[in-house]
Amino acid sequence: MTATPDATPASASTGPFWLHVALDVPLDGVFDYQHHEPVLVGQRVIVQFGRRQMIGVVVALPEQPSYPPEQVKAIEQVLDDLPPFPADWLRMARFASTYYHRPLGEVMMPALPGPLRKPSAYLGKRSAGGPVLRMAKRKEKKVDPVDSDVLPVLNAEQQAAVEGIVAAKPGSCLLLHGVTGSGKTEVYMRVLEQVLAAGRQVLFMVPEINLTPQFEQVLRARLARVLPGDVLAVLHSGLSEGERLRSWLRVNSGQARILLGTRLSIFTPMPELGLIIVDEEHDSSYKQQDGLRYSARDLAVWRGYDLKVPVVLGSATPSLESWNHARQGRYSLLSLPKRAREVSMPRVRLVDTRHLRLESGFSPQLLDALEACLERGEQSLVFINRRGYAPVLHCASCGWLSQCPRCTVYTVLHRQNGYKHNLQCHHCGYQAPVPHACPDCGDQDLQPMGRGTQRIEEFLGERLPNARLVRIDADSTRLKGSAQQLFEQVHAGEVDIMVGTQMVAKGHDFTRLSVVGVLNADATLFAHDFRAPERLFAQLMQVAGRAGRHTEGADVIIQTGYPDQPVYQSLIKHDYIGFAQSALNERESVGLPPFAYQVLLSAEAPQLADAIRLLTEARRLPEDYPNEFPGADQVFLYDPVPLRVLRVAKVERAQLLLESAHRPALQAFVRYWGPRVAQLAKQHKVRITIEVDPLEI
Repeated sequence: MTATPDATPASASTGPFWLHVALDVPLDGVFDYQHHEPVLVGQRVIVQFGRRQMIGVVVALPEQPSYPPEQVKAIEQVLDDLPPFPADWLRMARFASTYYHRPLGEVMMPALPGPLRKPSAYLGKRSAGGPVLRMAKRKEKKVDPVDSDVLPVLNAEQQAAVEGIVAAKPGSCLLLHGVTGSGKTEVYMRVLEQVLAAGRQVLFMVPEINLTPQFEQVLRARLARVLPGDVLAVLHSGLSEGERLRSWLRVNSGQARILLGTRLSIFTPMPELGLIIVDEEHDSSYKQQDGLRYSARDLAVWRGYDLKVPVVLGSATPSLESWNHARQGRYSLLSLPKRAREVSMPRVRLVDTRHLRLESGFSPQLLDALEACLERGEQSLVFINRRGYAPVLHCASCGWLSQCPRCTVYTVLHRQNGYKHNLQCHHCGYQAPVPHACPDCGDQDLQPMGRGTQRIEEFLGERLPNARLVRIDADSTRLKGSAQQLFEQVHAGEVDIMVGTQMVAKGHDFTRLSVVGVLNADATLFAHDFRAPERLFAQLMQVAGRAGRHTEGADVIIQTGYPDQPVYQSLIKHDYIGFAQSALNERESVGLPPFAYQVLLSAEAPQLADAIRLLTEARRLPEDYPNEFPGADQVFLYDPVPLRVLRVAKVERAQLLLESAHRPALQAFVRYWGPRVAQLAKQHKVRITIEVDPLEI
């Protein structure tokens, strides 16, 4: 059911008036309804869909319904507590629906705060009595502005970057490439102050929730210079429904002038948007991995182009896609090649562990550096991107390993309350107590294999008993506000050694940090994904950049069994440009992104054979029906393969990769091929997902 956009309600004074309504259901197209009075495109309505009552969005007003009029239901209620969604928001939703091959309702509705999607909040009440008015009446917390009269002096490169962004053509995209500590945040601040002073709004995106508190603090301090009152809203998935709704309403109404948010903020209506900033644009957290599998960074670029406002992508390690766009002139490149403060980049040292005796995973060099740092009264960071106590529990007698009963992965040994242990699966959530003896042979001497953050924290507590330790990972920050509290302890100087995962690697400005040690980096080096070297380089460059931002002589010590690898050699020289050039040349020679475009079809079934059978039939479709799929001659379909983690929660998984050197051809092919695959999946009772521009294969 294809809808024709129509920006105005029907002009006649008597009904029925026909509506196309987008609903959050996994069915293509929009749905016909009628009403006895005119309705505006962009309004929310309550409708009966099957046995359910649902809220949907009116997206078009056709002259005639797609079905016989007597079969078209009337809507239950028009919701007028909000203005209709603006035309630019509807355009972005349609683009995302088309590009990512998802129903329009599955784009629109999940993007809204929960109360705006729940019919129970409205039925039997006037629209104005729904959740919007009740939430809006709650008082916003009072914010005491922080005085900020003395601003940092910009260096020549920062000033050039600010001027370049301000003078950018409408709708252009600018890549701000700056080494860690180069003052990208200060560039953002100077530009957004000018945009806000001109009466426009700013969308400031960060990749992860734990980065929002520090940016919120910086923004509130600076906004007092430009605008009175509380003009900042924060939006991320860690907020309660009420908090998210209030932020959304303040931005949608124009009361909030700047929105600080994670990837979901890209779908927030902003009536006077004048600038979009995407910090750490390379980060994979900008890619949604379930439901609508969108890239918030890519949608930000599209939204800026559509609204003719500049988009700034900032990173010390830009994605190779963005770097290639800049290299080819599609994006304007702005460079910050040196640190904003007069301090040198940290020294990166590689410790070859092949011939060393390690103490609980630590080399003598790293332990010496940690001890010396502690004696100087400075802070250090031990980085290991593996949470828990140990990756697996095993029996030395018979070789038993702690396998998850529902997944083809091992359960991870976790420490609870400082002493008690249990086993957890990081894929399906399964938990079990640690067995008293081996389930296979009865041996009671079960041992942990490998190390996670908890085990590292335990060892350092014993090895350096005078050090004040803190562990920052997904387990220690589960409670709301706990991550912010831990980072505040670090910034206050109440911590000597941090043990952390990637949560500590991005964006944080630690003033006292002078030593960074990296454990287990090689685990990523030989992953099957062709993006693994890029991810490893970015991760290590980012974590190294936390050191020595305010003091000279910082050290970064990376333990590796492969010191000659190009990733590590580029890190020693802080040479992102050399690494990127080499990686792009390699990808171009074998036709990988960004020199090719990909779509991934995933299939899930109780038995792997069913998933493979479905994918095999899907692969044969263009061969069996060569005239039905435009662009098929320019699309290559690989053979179906099981996923590396085959089974998760008793569901087995396989995938089929599509690739083309021409994006339009690939899009045209999937537009016709996808619905046919969906029909096959329904017949086979196999669940499928189509993902455009996948990051993990």
